[in-house]
Amino acid sequence: MSLSTDFIVIGSGVAGLRAAIALAEAGAQVTVLTKDKASESNTEYAQGGVAVVLSDDDRAELHEGDTLIAGAGLCDERAVETLVTEGTRYIKQLIEWGTEFDKEGGNLVFTQEAAHSRRRILHANGDSTGAEFVRSLIARAGREPSISLLPFAATESLLTADGRCTGVRYLDPILRAPREVFAKAVILCTGGAGQLYQHTTNPPVATGDGMAMAYFAGADMADMEFIQFHPTALSLEGAPRFLLSEAMRGEGGILRNAQGVRFMGRYDERLELAPRDIVSRSIVAEMRRTGSRTVFLDMTALEGDFLRHRFPKIDETCRALGLDIAKDMLPVSPASHYCMGGVRTDLWGRTTLPGLYAAGEVTCTGVHGANRLASNSLLEGLVFGARAGEAAASDSGQLSVVSGRSEARNEVAENKRKPALSTAVRKRVKRVMWERVGILRDRESLRRAIAEFDQIAKANLSTASRNFVTLAGLVAAAAFWREESRGGHFRTDFPEQEEAFRAHSIQRLGDAITSSERIDPGE
Repeated sequence: MSLSTDFIVIGSGVAGLRAAIALAEAGAQVTVLTKDKASESNTEYAQGGVAVVLSDDDRAELHEGDTLIAGAGLCDERAVETLVTEGTRYIKQLIEWGTEFDKEGGNLVFTQEAAHSRRRILHANGDSTGAEFVRSLIARAGREPSISLLPFAATESLLTADGRCTGVRYLDPILRAPREVFAKAVILCTGGAGQLYQHTTNPPVATGDGMAMAYFAGADMADMEFIQFHPTALSLEGAPRFLLSEAMRGEGGILRNAQGVRFMGRYDERLELAPRDIVSRSIVAEMRRTGSRTVFLDMTALEGDFLRHRFPKIDETCRALGLDIAKDMLPVSPASHYCMGGVRTDLWGRTTLPGLYAAGEVTCTGVHGANRLASNSLLEGLVFGARAGEAAASDSGQLSVVSGRSEARNEVAENKRKPALSTAVRKRVKRVMWERVGILRDRESLRRAIAEFDQIAKANLSTASRNFVTLAGLVAAAAFWREESRGGHFRTDFPEQEEAFRAHSIQRLGDAITSSERIDPGE
């Protein structure tokens, strides 16, 4: 059975919801497919806040400069300029739509995070900014009768015809049977792939399916080697990794080693406010030096009432695990957090596959370069989600929906359906990624990882398992190709930046890795 709609949006985080609203405002019928409930996405778990130029002492040029520095020479400057200038307008619009950021005396409260030169981070309910984004955007989308939300509908593959994306195949949430839905265009907003790693701050849905589906459909991928590891994930035996926001260090938190000694001065003059990649590597180095499995985040110099008000969700979670953030040293270690690379797009969300658009963490717009600046991700999803929706509506105005014929390229013995993702495959891939394609990389570890992923891929896998192992292979192959250290990618055998690699890695189905000096901004 097949259905049709004007546009399909896959994902209901900030990028997906904002794209759907833009399409609805253009008069289109929009179907939003989500793997889980509508509110379950990486956006929901974003704690720290959103970076935006709104305070009196800030300027767009400063925000742009901070982003370019963090990106280690690989940012597309026009993409960054678009982000920081249009971001202000879209955040003001969110506030008009009812998004409630924290205030004191009626004025917005700004905080500072690592590598920002100004206090420009807005937050909501202390440390629940992402949840407030989702709440307000779902409410706004609910006022558009042309938007239909279809939760618990796991998309399995993109459909193409005559070199154009024409729809998706998904798993019916009630009948658990494959269904097809056709549209003028598809917008991928499926988020990142933190679940590729054994230790991650990402929710279970962040398995990178959108990236893999785009790759199999023929779209270009860019900069897949650049994975950001968050330095401070709560690390307790038997408990899942829980993100301890960057803002905790921004408010004065100190990192101490197993002996209780502050150690960041040994690695970087910016101490705890150095960029995330530096702090993560410093923590790994300190754990190895001291023979410990964690370091500690010390917030005890701050008032308990302030901490409980500023970080209510973190406080609640830590208390449930027997920790008081105002009194106890919090055991932390790095965990995978964000993908700087993804589906290659221009500044309007257009991928290299006609009819396929993308926004948010699933993409590589060139905004983040080799390392994302803290709290730029919500802003990116908001700005480029809106732009992708507007572009899809404008580009597809004269098109009609083509249904009934497709060239889905990600078919793997679907007549013998298996569980959505083999537990054994998932566990093995996650372990290999953590041990061999993690924070510190080298040629031999990457070679062994690639060989193992190639072997796993030869098995008769379900679509989800094949997506998972294919994506892991793309990250490992790109990391093997980049013989330098830059941003979130660190090679112990090539520890310096090399000018020859000041380029984007480009991966395309059936082709060897190539490079591009810059991503076409598409203006």
